[in-house]
Amino acid sequence: MLTLSKFSAVLSWFNLVVAGIFVFCCLLFGLRLLGLANALIPAVLLGSIVLHSYAALQLRKSIVNPSVPLSSQTPAGIRFVGYVVLFLAVLYGASGLAMFQHTQEIMKQMQVQMPPEYKNVDLTGSLRGGSVFLMLFSLSILINVLLNFRLLRWYYFSKAE
Repeated sequence: MLTLSKFSAVLSWFNLVVAGIFVFCCLLFGLRLLGLANALIPAVLLGSIVLHSYAALQLRKSIVNPSVPLSSQTPAGIRFVGYVVLFLAVLYGASGLAMFQHTQEIMKQMQVQMPPEYKNVDLTGSLRGGSVFLMLFSLSILINVLLNFRLLRWYYFSKAE
């Protein structure tokens, strides 16, 4: 179980950092381009990944050091926020897969909306790379959530003995 805990910690830190950067960019660009109301919904959804990763790190700390008690809110946070994050992982994975499969159609739509000086720029590689990253990020989120559900169940089982 300690190996799973270490793997969960690595995934939690990765998800925490990446989702934190996305939240920051979302708020920064949203405030600049879209307005505060349009920036808050994606920031809150991405913030749930940050919250789940933080709760997972707290769970790991309690598993590794049994003298550190788990907060009463952490298990509920792992479960409830975990289901929201699980939904987002499926959504992001499906979006990344759709972007990867339909790159040429997306490029044609982007060419229409681009300024004239950028009409000859080919962003196919960037779009494919972004879609692969989105699929890998969603896979990381998915594995981390399922792993933390299992670790939480194991934590309660070990405390009952």
